[in-house]
Amino acid sequence: MRYKLMFVAPLLFACSLLAAPAEPTSAPSASQLPPAAPSPTSTLEPTAVPISFPDPSAYTWSPVAGGLESPVDLQNAGDARLFILEQAGVIRRLDGAGLPVETFLDIRDRVGSSSNEQGLLGLALHPAFASNGFFYVNYTDRNGDTVISRFSLGSDPGRADPDSELVILQIDQPYANHNGGGTAFGPDGMLYIGTGDGGSQGDPEGRAQNLDSLLGKILRLDVDGGDPYAIPPDNPFASGGGRPEIWAYGFRNPWRFAFDPETADLFIGDVGQNQWEEVDHVSAGTAPGTNFGWDFREGLAPYEGSAPTDLTDPVAVYSHEVGGCSVTGGVVVRDPVLAEWNGVYLYGDYCSGLIWGLFQDDSGIWQNQLLFSTGFQITSFGTGSDGAVYVLDRGGQVYRLTRGG
Repeated sequence: MRYKLMFVAPLLFACSLLAAPAEPTSAPSASQLPPAAPSPTSTLEPTAVPISFPDPSAYTWSPVAGGLESPVDLQNAGDARLFILEQAGVIRRLDGAGLPVETFLDIRDRVGSSSNEQGLLGLALHPAFASNGFFYVNYTDRNGDTVISRFSLGSDPGRADPDSELVILQIDQPYANHNGGGTAFGPDGMLYIGTGDGGSQGDPEGRAQNLDSLLGKILRLDVDGGDPYAIPPDNPFASGGGRPEIWAYGFRNPWRFAFDPETADLFIGDVGQNQWEEVDHVSAGTAPGTNFGWDFREGLAPYEGSAPTDLTDPVAVYSHEVGGCSVTGGVVVRDPVLAEWNGVYLYGDYCSGLIWGLFQDDSGIWQNQLLFSTGFQITSFGTGSDGAVYVLDRGGQVYRLTRGG
């Protein structure tokens, strides 16, 4: 299937210098493929490991919805509905392919600028959404600061009540970029929030490694255990030594992360500085408190200062020379209709539209392969309750991975 690239105002997503995306070209040769990083030690065996990657030429990204304004996130409600975030501050509801896209929530009156890396950035529906109607959003307000809020349904079950907002966490942002955005409930029922290092370039105030700062981290909150939240007792700094909300640190801009619904492993796409993009992995059961290295290093390359010895390596990296400029973390495929993809983590690049696949084989080695050259401005991946895999193009489209070359 041939795709035409839609040129829109550049979205930086923490790139230092973002060139306008180019028209799709042929895929890099095998020698140019982004390398997999050394395999981390893991005590868990994968429950399903593909023998090899499926032939990507037998699959396509089929359009599901269009006409959206800068879509940046997609979540499901445990049924046929999909919820799609528009960066300016609107959540749209799609009840099924071919049906109209409806407005679910409009908070443009409180969301700040959305022309760059700010705006409505993340959505997480409560695990009990079907009964309590709660969902959580991650946005930057009119001062440019991060707000994590809970909303609930209104009298119309098909729409949320914009006046139901309960702010649970606010984070001052020193600069306009690197706001993170990833927001998700984990298999443990806790709310995980990705925060960037606060912006500018090179983390000038060293926030990613500062345990007294919430920036450059993944936070973990118990939103059911306190008002407005409680600290999970097994958070690494729950008893001191750092901010108790911190779960992992050393990130530049973890724009998108996702849990594998089968293994509970966590995959994180952390946007790089000038040279390297990275994918990080946390096996289920790993003790909290992992340090992923920024700004001691970018990817696997030294960046600044003398790095400690206890950093956790990314499981895949790619350079800007072959892959674009800004990684968009993806999802693990668990679509029963596409069983041959089972266990493959798909991720992409915002600038180039390239999509890679990643999985850990029986020997524990991470296999990483370029699969699709789409030409999309890839802002996010998502899944339906049926396991269907979607990719979002900032030009306004949502696509689903399907069979058919």
